[in-house]
Amino acid sequence: MTKPSITQEEINSIVWKACDTFRGVVDPSEYKNYILVFLFIKYLSDVWKDKYDKHLETYKSDSKRALRAMSRERFIVPEHSSYDYFYEHRNDNNIGEIINTGLQALDESNRGKLDGVFRNIDFNSESNLGRTKDRNSRLKHLIEDFSDPKLDLRPSRIGIQDIIGNTYEYLISRFASDAGKKGGEFYTPAEVSLLIAKLLDPQPGDRICDPACGSGSLLIKVANEVGNNDFSIYGQESNGSTWALCKMNMFLHDMDGARIEWGDTIRNPLLIEGDKLMKFHKVVANPPFSLDKWGIEVAEADKYERFWRGIPPKSTGDFAFISHMIETLNEYGKVGVVVPHGVLFRGGKEGKIRKKLIEDNLLEAVIGLPAQLFYGTGIPATILIFNKAKQTKDVLFIDASNECESGSKQNKLREKDIERVVSTYNNFKFVDKYAFKATIDEIQENDFNLNIPRYVDTFEEEELVDIGEVQKEIDEVSEKMRKIEKNMESYLSRLK
Repeated sequence: MTKPSITQEEINSIVWKACDTFRGVVDPSEYKNYILVFLFIKYLSDVWKDKYDKHLETYKSDSKRALRAMSRERFIVPEHSSYDYFYEHRNDNNIGEIINTGLQALDESNRGKLDGVFRNIDFNSESNLGRTKDRNSRLKHLIEDFSDPKLDLRPSRIGIQDIIGNTYEYLISRFASDAGKKGGEFYTPAEVSLLIAKLLDPQPGDRICDPACGSGSLLIKVANEVGNNDFSIYGQESNGSTWALCKMNMFLHDMDGARIEWGDTIRNPLLIEGDKLMKFHKVVANPPFSLDKWGIEVAEADKYERFWRGIPPKSTGDFAFISHMIETLNEYGKVGVVVPHGVLFRGGKEGKIRKKLIEDNLLEAVIGLPAQLFYGTGIPATILIFNKAKQTKDVLFIDASNECESGSKQNKLREKDIERVVSTYNNFKFVDKYAFKATIDEIQENDFNLNIPRYVDTFEEEELVDIGEVQKEIDEVSEKMRKIEKNMESYLSRLK
């Protein structure tokens, strides 16, 4: 196979360097949108040119027939929406307006594909990009950064499809790291996403959903685990800008058939069939930790009856998302959800919901993760697995809190860490100092507290101290010190 003419590292470096235009002037949580949109536009434009050239070759340079063929392609790029058009007009005084107009035309030409993904970004924004002169200068630099000859994203360059999707994921992760909590709200680290995907083991034909999908990274990882294209994916995201990132991310991964809704999942679930919630085989999420003001005002009168096991407290929405996810499972479905440790042991209303979920035999596994895995928070998190088709009444507890590669800012799950968790979950057996299979009676004895140390004993006995050996070492050190002191006295006496 012919090697691609650009490596993953090269394209990542070129696109990341484009951020220099904004650094120190625009907050990373804002300028990520401009960079990611421009990468998206560059990709669409290059793919469009590549396909047009192929049609021209097929129809022996007959441009009319080539254009007719282009109208049947996966997407359409109007001339004034292309990267090349923006590059030609990069010195215009109204370049921000030109880009906005081009994006609007691109959106309108691809109804059902893009669905307004550019509505939340303004390339003519004074508040984000500065006054006219500064704004024009920044946009010009941005456009020129993407003109690097190496940044040729045509599919005819072998491997470019994987590269562009990976670059998008790379940028999203870097923005999440730089932006701290603001960025971390829309990104689940790739290794955690892969772990959840392998734990849920999606199968061909599965419907997969993430009701708090962010930029879509977790959904994509789970879909890829199927191994072919026989799946359907769904998501909902409340933040408009992040929803747009997800739509573009899906497009770049050839998953633009995904149904991604924009709205608040708890207050207004939009993945509906008839007058009922859609049902799924696999439901995954990394929802906001302990979200306050999550929507308790709609819970009591919820027409979808998602909170019949109990209404979570007003200021902590973890069980609101868990309840929603479980109610969207089909009869064979599984949930994989990332939660803070407080979900395992907090009492009150949450304790009653947790008790009911355990008594209904839905909870299958509790997996403790290392600290410092997630952007924006250093606290350790837990993965909960709920299973509608559970084969046992036991619950497996796994303590993987020390299984990671340590980093200065973020820790990272290694391949061997992921494999160990997955194999332990699949075997569903006791592993000394690592996993414990608890019966419902044992959980009940702990008053339905799921705190992992109550079940997995990781205590390591200290090695017995040989007092005689220690005394011998002390005597040897004392003898050495005595000799040193004697030598010192001898040296000092010569100096007098």
